[in-house]
Amino acid sequence: MKIKIFNKTTKVASASMLVASCLLAGTAFAKDTVKVGVVSFLTGPAAGVFGVPAKQGAQIVIDAINNGTMPAPYNKQGFAGAKMNPIFSDESGGGTKQVGLFRDFVEKQKVDAMIGYISSGNCMAIGPIADELKMLTVFSTCGTPRLYEEKLRSHVFRTQANAVGDSLAAARYITDMYPNEKNYTGINQNYAWGQDSYKFFELGMKQMSPDSKGSDKPQFPKLFVGQYGTEISALSLDKAKVVHSSFWDGDIEAFTLQAMVRGFFQKKIFVSSVGGSAVDALDKKFPDGIVMGTRGNVGLLARDDKSPLNVWFIKEYKKRFNALPLGPSYQYARSILAYKFAMDKAMAKAGSFPTQDQVIAAMKNIKFKSFTETISMARGGGHQAVHSVGYGLTKYNKKGKTPGAEKVKMYGPECIYPPAGTKSEDWINAGMPGAKCN
Repeated sequence: MKIKIFNKTTKVASASMLVASCLLAGTAFAKDTVKVGVVSFLTGPAAGVFGVPAKQGAQIVIDAINNGTMPAPYNKQGFAGAKMNPIFSDESGGGTKQVGLFRDFVEKQKVDAMIGYISSGNCMAIGPIADELKMLTVFSTCGTPRLYEEKLRSHVFRTQANAVGDSLAAARYITDMYPNEKNYTGINQNYAWGQDSYKFFELGMKQMSPDSKGSDKPQFPKLFVGQYGTEISALSLDKAKVVHSSFWDGDIEAFTLQAMVRGFFQKKIFVSSVGGSAVDALDKKFPDGIVMGTRGNVGLLARDDKSPLNVWFIKEYKKRFNALPLGPSYQYARSILAYKFAMDKAMAKAGSFPTQDQVIAAMKNIKFKSFTETISMARGGGHQAVHSVGYGLTKYNKKGKTPGAEKVKMYGPECIYPPAGTKSEDWINAGMPGAKCN
């Protein structure tokens, strides 16, 4: 009897030592599921054509990867073989609230990763906390360049390029398509995203069209204020013909409807860097001839792209939600692809289910195939994506009965982003040395 007890104890002790040695070696045991927080606006003014489509884009790709029905190169089932259990959370409420919810996800719910975030303000609040708590976090949409230019991040990645490319591509499009227009102004939301967007548009115009002049009265209303009568009057009286805007979600819809009844778009060349969601929301009511961007080759500008992943994504999205995927749908879906790519890459290198540190190492500097192009995590110390950014003129497709765009121009990352390690403002002010634009 004593011998049996001794053997059993020895086996238990040996097993305990094995577990301890594995933990000390930094390995991880295989999991059936990974728990991931996915955060977007699910209530409030940012939900309708931004936060909810973002969630839907993530759902499409998560379900397909879990079931092994994604096209190549993502046709291998799971995230390092594990299914993702997404916990969707509302981004509304501001940075302080989101920091509290983030801590809850990490410390109480014990998630394996966090994905999402639309607001630049929220990303700036979450970034330092993610590093402090050592939680792998993949930002999907927010655009402020301050996220990495102020400080490199250890645990934070962003699969969406920043506002610099959106703004410089807008300036390129204006100088390419309207070379005789020399006066510009803007209406942008008065927070990090809006301020940065107009700042870099103005810097770009000064370099690309040196004899152009910005208005001394650009408009900066509060986020989601909803009423723009005063601003529309001021812009209408301004001699500047070109009007830049980075309004998004409910703000761009409200502004468009209010400006239309006053004939604003017949008098001005309106440049929207991220208003593609409003084009679909307003459908045939949205005016033709607006210079429209989608923060990449996504959404409205990707409707005719025949890349296999894009064709699949549009088909699956329409089948499930009876709608076309918008820019945010692509952005969130893309961040899920990046997470899978890094998980699978880390597992292949480790030979076992990867630790978080191994996934972070695998994600740095990756190039991964997205729906219409290959995305490079080539800035921010290998944590920040760059990709092409396009603009076109809105044109309703009466035959297909869908919103569309014509005269689309795509600007590659080598044209609109500074070299790695260079601050955007310094690069632009130096004349954008090394920029390659076709």
